[in-house]
Amino acid sequence: MSNKQRILVVDDEASMRELLEIVLANEGYVITAVPGAAEAQKCLEGDAFDVVLTDLRIGNDRQAGMNLLSWLQENSPQIPAIMMTAYGSVETAIEAMKRGAVDYIMKPFKNDEVRLIIKRAIEQRDLMRENAALRKDQAHRGRIENIIGNSGAIEDVRDMIRRVATLPSTVAIYGESGTGKELVARGIHQLSERADKPFVAINCGGFPENLLESELFGHKKGSFTGAVDEKEGLFVVADGGTLFLDEIGEMPLALQVKLLRVLDDNTVLPVGGTTGVKVDVRIISATNRDIEQMARAGTFREDLFYRLNVIPIAVPPLRARADDIPLLARHFVVHHAANMGRSGLAVSPEAEAALSGFNWPGNVRELQNVMERAVALCRGDRIELGDLPANIRTYIGQPESAAVELPTEGFDLEAHIAAIEQDLINQALRRSKYSQKHAAEMLGLTARSLRYRLHKYGMDAE
Repeated sequence: MSNKQRILVVDDEASMRELLEIVLANEGYVITAVPGAAEAQKCLEGDAFDVVLTDLRIGNDRQAGMNLLSWLQENSPQIPAIMMTAYGSVETAIEAMKRGAVDYIMKPFKNDEVRLIIKRAIEQRDLMRENAALRKDQAHRGRIENIIGNSGAIEDVRDMIRRVATLPSTVAIYGESGTGKELVARGIHQLSERADKPFVAINCGGFPENLLESELFGHKKGSFTGAVDEKEGLFVVADGGTLFLDEIGEMPLALQVKLLRVLDDNTVLPVGGTTGVKVDVRIISATNRDIEQMARAGTFREDLFYRLNVIPIAVPPLRARADDIPLLARHFVVHHAANMGRSGLAVSPEAEAALSGFNWPGNVRELQNVMERAVALCRGDRIELGDLPANIRTYIGQPESAAVELPTEGFDLEAHIAAIEQDLINQALRRSKYSQKHAAEMLGLTARSLRYRLHKYGMDAE
């Protein structure tokens, strides 16, 4: 073991302490062996241990082991404890478990038996830590404060989250890919009464139909080729909590029928099963497709659409809340800079203006990826225009002029092109805070070509 686990052995018999030291040290554990509960408490107060293995009766004290378990439960409940005894009974085992023991072993025992019990106790401890870390991560990622932005559009979304979180109704979240639909779903879960229960997410477009059915509803052993074990579905895993069905528009019609059945009676029938399992799960769905139109076209069940669409929430695309782009960009810079061991990075006004002027077809997810790239490639303490991808540096939106129809009497093409060119140059200059170098980069021109055009149109004086 690279990080050796430490075992505290508590037994008044020197021969037993010596035996356990040899057996467990051979497994790679670091052993501390003491003869009594007082010495054990002193060790536990001064050192970190992964498992405590204690005898029930120490000397003449028949309750010494039980008392040590009670002390552990009060002072170090995260350390798994195992009770050893030569005077065992069912009542003793039950009492030990009540006081926090994770397992129980009778003397005399086989060496393999104690090895297995120690290994199992450490695995159980590690699993509990992972679950606690996962819950903490879910809670952090689900906080409504993680939905960044001050625009009216995003504040409307936050307001809807607060209003629907405490309701039992199904919620349907709509929006383009990358807008943060899962973040909205997590926000609803974390503000609900189900916050301390699981939040389980699945992308319905990420599995073939037979595997998606097994993932959602579970399966019985032997129910199909490859089903070598019984498996719980995500509905059962999410019991008491929230199941987030992302890309619900991709769910095959056959599975939509089964999902509708679960929504009707809260009972899940595993693949190959004959008995249903009752669950209490709140459903939140999300899609970037128009499932109402799909329902009318017959490619999505109309009855399921109405069951899912009780409370719809529309998440706006990033281009519809351009005022939030600088705030989001700075947020991602801080996040990625911390991950890369950098600090104090800023975004230049020119780069910020280019980011704000881009149309972001990939929405917030694309912005996050762009800022990660910029942080990685930035040489100084400020992200400049040149640190951004070329398609963002050179992007210019469509000019706000109406389409021109060729008049009967003819048309001055040169003058029209000149007007468009001057309009785009003015946009680039304003966006780059009148830096000719950066304006030229945005227009895909050399600085010399831009200066020529400025002189040609009499704009150099301006």
